[in-house]
Amino acid sequence: MSVNHGANLYDLSSKYGFSKDEFMDFSSNINPFGTSNKAKEYIINNINMVSMYPDPEYVNLKKSISTYCGCLSKNIVLGSGATELISSFIKTINPKKALLLSPAYSEYENELNKINCEIVKYFSKEENNFIIDTKELVSAINSGNYGLIIICNPNNPTGFAFSRDEIEYILKNTNCYVMIDETYIEFTDTAMYSCTSLVDKYNKLFVIRGTSKFFSTPGIRLGYGLIGDKKVKNEINKNLDLWNINIIAASMGEIMFLDDNFISTTIDTMLRERNYLTNSLNTIDDLTVYPSQGNFILCKIASKKFSAKELREKLLPKKIIIRDCNSFDGLSEYYFRVCILKPEENKTLIKNLKSIFKY
Repeated sequence: MSVNHGANLYDLSSKYGFSKDEFMDFSSNINPFGTSNKAKEYIINNINMVSMYPDPEYVNLKKSISTYCGCLSKNIVLGSGATELISSFIKTINPKKALLLSPAYSEYENELNKINCEIVKYFSKEENNFIIDTKELVSAINSGNYGLIIICNPNNPTGFAFSRDEIEYILKNTNCYVMIDETYIEFTDTAMYSCTSLVDKYNKLFVIRGTSKFFSTPGIRLGYGLIGDKKVKNEINKNLDLWNINIIAASMGEIMFLDDNFISTTIDTMLRERNYLTNSLNTIDDLTVYPSQGNFILCKIASKKFSAKELREKLLPKKIIIRDCNSFDGLSEYYFRVCILKPEENKTLIKNLKSIFKY
């Protein structure tokens, strides 16, 4: 699997002669409406805080996360982005054999390879619209003697999501550690799909979230993990640097996790635009469009008029970037993914796709 996390705007700007800001980047799954104004204004008005050390215990930040996620503060670990916590958790439990739901984000496999873990991939299937049967998955887990199962929920790139009840069924009927990456969960109905509240009940569950996508803050590198296993939590913390969350990130987190207006407005807007994009893409007969619970939509060029790479090349001169999904294990050269951008940008994408496919 090649390591590819989306477009390199610097290279594309140089190649096509556009500024980075001119591109409509449908390959990057970040909330296009920006972050919490409350959080930004607080930082601007209190910029002198950069001369202070953060609270080493991050009491207020954990309190905000606890309220936001509906879990106990004592079960929270903080990381410099979600990727640091993925790495820390895998190293800490050190599984000999892991089941990885695929296709999936490449960093899971990279981290498992670092500890020489045997990796078995459980592929969701195109013929099932990439929907995974929970009972079949549990049977596969129990027959394989796994130390860890990794689930991205909703899955990137397919958009499929297990409900919280389905995750609880997995936890009740298996004995291995279950790592759930909820990077994209906030773009959907968290009351139905998020399993953060299960952490206080099941010690084998580790839930990871970041603020890069939903809160549109990849630059502050703030991630958090939730786990009820005290021994594992302490071991993770032992291997993290003191003050691993800078004071800007900590202060923004304290505010934006409790910014209900930002949260509800973002969800409403993104769901409306996801519905628009899904319905509009479905009007193009050349495409198969898969249902998604994330802020992105997986498509297949069913007519095979050209590959996803060729489609991407046709869109770049129009300042539009899509994600060619051929680098994901289990997906062919005809799959591409688009994320949800602002209404006018979404309309521009559809207009250009219809033009290319002659609709």
